[in-house]
Amino acid sequence: MNKKVFFQDWGMVEYQGAWNRQEGIFAQVVQQKMDNRVNGTSNPTDNYLVFVEHPHVYTLGKSGKPENLLLDEQGLLDKHATYYKINRGGDITYHGPGQLVGYPILDLDNFFTDIHLYMRTIEEAVILTLADYGIAAGRYPGYTGVWLDADNDNARKICAIGVRASRWVTMHGFAFNINTDLSYFNNIIPCGIEDKAVTSMKGELGEEVNIEEVKDKLKKHLTNLFEMELMNETDIAIK
Repeated sequence: MNKKVFFQDWGMVEYQGAWNRQEGIFAQVVQQKMDNRVNGTSNPTDNYLVFVEHPHVYTLGKSGKPENLLLDEQGLLDKHATYYKINRGGDITYHGPGQLVGYPILDLDNFFTDIHLYMRTIEEAVILTLADYGIAAGRYPGYTGVWLDADNDNARKICAIGVRASRWVTMHGFAFNINTDLSYFNNIIPCGIEDKAVTSMKGELGEEVNIEEVKDKLKKHLTNLFEMELMNETDIAIK
């Protein structure tokens, strides 16, 4: 099993461009697996972890309801936002500046072939990252993502997760609210859940958070939990 994972930080990228790049990497890894199967070989398949921020955008998953977007075309223009129907699971969510979006493109045959464990492991990495800042977070029974106060009426989501997998290769991933403008969530029914709020690290801590520091902490937890050997673009392991 190849535990090496190439890390890339794309910075701020418009959603369609990032989706195209992600689809290209995903197709490449799937093709590697198919070639191994056809040729009877066992060449290592690649793994990637991508961090990115997007300009204001709403995305609707395969099981989502279009009516959960509460804006018409003019409303989207007024908010300087775009809208895409995409091929991940889940309903509607928002991406925007100050939100850390992660796209793990992993061959789970290199780790474990359990999609539910995969999502729970991503959640755990975010939970541990929040704990580094003194924020107690956990899971909400019956829902994906990371929540605060999930055991009472003040439950609020801080990280959404929506993935796609084919031949155990993953794409899409998570959206972690760091310094996110939460007012944009007022224009949707987030994840199709009408009676729960969303929050951010900035909202919980009352101050702007260093997103680069959050990235470093989250990378460390993901590396430990998945037992990755995280590599940067020059193929040097990040310790």
